[in-house]
Amino acid sequence: MSPPRVTAVVLNWCGEEGTAACLRSLLAGDYPALTILLADNGSPDGSGPRLHAAFPEIAYLQTGANLGYTGGNNAGIRWALEGGAEQVLVLNNDTVVEPAAVTHLVEAAASGARVGAVSPKILHYDAPDRIWFGGGVMSRIRGLGVHERRGEHDIPIANEPVRDITFATGCCCLFSGDALRAVGGFAEDFFAYVEDVELSLRLSRAGYRLLYQPAARVLHRVPLHEGAAPTPFRILHRDRNRRRLVRRHFGWRDRLVFAAWFYPSRLVTLARYVGSGDWERAGALLRGMTEP
Repeated sequence: MSPPRVTAVVLNWCGEEGTAACLRSLLAGDYPALTILLADNGSPDGSGPRLHAAFPEIAYLQTGANLGYTGGNNAGIRWALEGGAEQVLVLNNDTVVEPAAVTHLVEAAASGARVGAVSPKILHYDAPDRIWFGGGVMSRIRGLGVHERRGEHDIPIANEPVRDITFATGCCCLFSGDALRAVGGFAEDFFAYVEDVELSLRLSRAGYRLLYQPAARVLHRVPLHEGAAPTPFRILHRDRNRRRLVRRHFGWRDRLVFAAWFYPSRLVTLARYVGSGDWERAGALLRGMTEP
């Protein structure tokens, strides 16, 4: 039997250097039935056309505008499905995949019935012995996906098994084409943040399994220790999208539990920003608490 056709969607927005490294790592992989799509979200710095010229062997899609993580990746997902992809690999442009990563993800996807998504083990690029994502758990109290083993040292375990999870990270995830056709892609009104939690919930509710494949390894360019305060953009979108997620998918009991945690914790953070005179973050937090 021929291996399943996989399309990897790499979304660029003004990230030329990192995107190029991600594309090179995919090209160096061992999976024989991989198509790579470079999607550019209308990068105003011209990095999209330059990357297209640097990688002429890779398919190119120009969205024409910044559609966010959700809209840009959805454009790539539609392109992939229309081209007959059986699996779609969505991965951040600040990741680098190890040569056998796609092969291991596809093996996990074929390991059982109704597998909707498979996430790899994700490690820090600058500290590849430290785990960023070692499986995911949906936290209904926080309205977020929680990374298991985050920050722990990666101690290789022989024949570590593939296992079920309740949250698959959008940083790097292999999605079943059939599952995407059935439930759709990312919720585009989320733009960025929490969109992977929302899609994980839809997949699970439609009867699809989410798996973690530790044999597939990916490096992610994120700080080992997040010392700096989150950006106003992140504060606004993550808090707003958590509330959207809860309204869309939770029953009244879970909504009450979420509200009992969310609003007091946000008010404490708001007081801290106001006390330090950080009006930009305070404003973003207020919008995240109130925008529909």
